[in-house]
Amino acid sequence: MSESPDRRYGPAPLPQPRGPVSAALLDALRRTPHDLPAGLGDGLDPADPLTDEDLQLTLFCCYELHYRGWRGVDEGWEWQPSLLVLRAYAERRFEAAVRALAGPLPAALPGGVPAALADVVAADDGPSLAGYLQRRASLAQFREFVTHRSIYHLREADPHSWALPRLGGPAKAALVEIQMDEYGNGRLDRMHAELFRVTLGRLGLDTGYAAHLDAVPAITLATNNLMSLLGLHRRLRGALLGHLAAYEMTSSLPNRRYGNGLRRLGLDEVATRFYDEHVEADAVHEQIAAHDMCGGLVRLEPGLAPDVLFGAAAALAVDRLFAAHLLDAWAAGRTSLRSTAPIRIALRDRPRPGELPAAVA
Repeated sequence: MSESPDRRYGPAPLPQPRGPVSAALLDALRRTPHDLPAGLGDGLDPADPLTDEDLQLTLFCCYELHYRGWRGVDEGWEWQPSLLVLRAYAERRFEAAVRALAGPLPAALPGGVPAALADVVAADDGPSLAGYLQRRASLAQFREFVTHRSIYHLREADPHSWALPRLGGPAKAALVEIQMDEYGNGRLDRMHAELFRVTLGRLGLDTGYAAHLDAVPAITLATNNLMSLLGLHRRLRGALLGHLAAYEMTSSLPNRRYGNGLRRLGLDEVATRFYDEHVEADAVHEQIAAHDMCGGLVRLEPGLAPDVLFGAAAALAVDRLFAAHLLDAWAAGRTSLRSTAPIRIALRDRPRPGELPAAVA
């Protein structure tokens, strides 16, 4: 059984169900490992897998067994065969939807992968969530954004680290270089997940691992589930590196805008350090990811070039849906979070009076 006295690092408690399949799975996880009902996955056949709450939570619950696990859940569930059958059923629908969303990809010779990645990034025409957060977002909206992103940033780098044992040569060396920065070069206080935890606390939000899981919608889970899907399947290792490359190639400017948005709202350099750190680090990572990591991989395994480009296109496409969800909700004057699960505020993490603007809607 997995127990942890420190909420910051997990395991997290099981979330609330979002449909019949996730309800059945969560009920099963509270007991010792056993066979799930045959055909349980038949209930996961939505019109849009990317935004279906039941499917995305089911996948997230299965995937988390490979990360920190769940509080009070028997660790034997990680490789329980019938759970893996359910996960595979959901994954097939999810992957098909992501491939359809990513659309046709540019042709690329192995030597041209860095240039093709740049073309994929340049063709991205998603809404400017970073621009809105920099210039217009209220403090309440920025806190929503941070709540969404907490699901990823509190385990930042972990999904892409699944690639390390599956690589050799220059691609592995380049990935290690990137990941060392993400993990603070061995210093806890410089780990990006820890820097983000400080930002959460500065905004008066619960800093516990996955503390806001019940509050975020399916599209937020989908951005995280995509990384886990690519990371947990060796056949998708090229796509995983393409996904990371897209993140690194599109990170520096948005993070500058996020930091400026917090400064506009009166937050200090402690609150913005997470974003400020990414401005410099990701400007360097961009070149390493495209040329040394992805280029190095395809030089050794030319057949993985299409996978690399798919991973990059998929990352950008799913993030476009995520950005549109937030901006559409705010334009309509409503929350971008699930109305049934408000964000958790930890009073012990609140800054002292005067450290935040007075009103938080």
